[in-house]
Amino acid sequence: MTHPQASHNGNDNLRYERGLAKLQEIDGEGGVKVVEGLADIAPDFARLLIEFPFGDIYSRPGLDLRSREIAVVAALTAMGNAAPQLKVHIQGALNVGVTRTEVVETIMQMAVYAGFPAALNGLAAAREVFAADDEKSAQPLAEPRALVEAP
Repeated sequence: MTHPQASHNGNDNLRYERGLAKLQEIDGEGGVKVVEGLADIAPDFARLLIEFPFGDIYSRPGLDLRSREIAVVAALTAMGNAAPQLKVHIQGALNVGVTRTEVVETIMQMAVYAGFPAALNGLAAAREVFAADDEKSAQPLAEPRALVEAP
C-alpha cells in the first residue's frame, strides 16, 4: 500500500484543500473528527471523502449550502440506515442556516417517499441533535482566569 500522499498530484491537493475548507464551513470540527477517525484504518478513503463530496460536489455553483444540506438530510432520511451520517448532516444543516422547523419538515416529507419508519428514525436523529445543540448552548462560557483566580 502506498502512502496516501504519495500518489496525489497538485490538482488533487487543490481538491483536498477546497474540500477540507468546505467540510469545515459546513460541519466545523464534527466533520474533521469523522475524517480523523478513518486515518488509522483507511487514510486513502478519508482523503477521497474530502476530495469528492466536498472538494468537487459541495463546491459547485448552482445550489447554496442550505439547499445542499436539506437535500442530504432528505436523502439520508430516505435511506433509513445512515443515522450517524444523518446526525452529522442535521448539525451541518443547522450550521449553514437551516432552521429546526425546516429540518423536521424535510424529514416528515420523507414519510411520503420512504415510509413512516424512515421518517420516525430521522425524527429521532433530529431530536438527539437538537438536544445536544441545546445542551451545548446552555453551558455557561468559562470566565477568564484573571477574573476567577485571586492574585
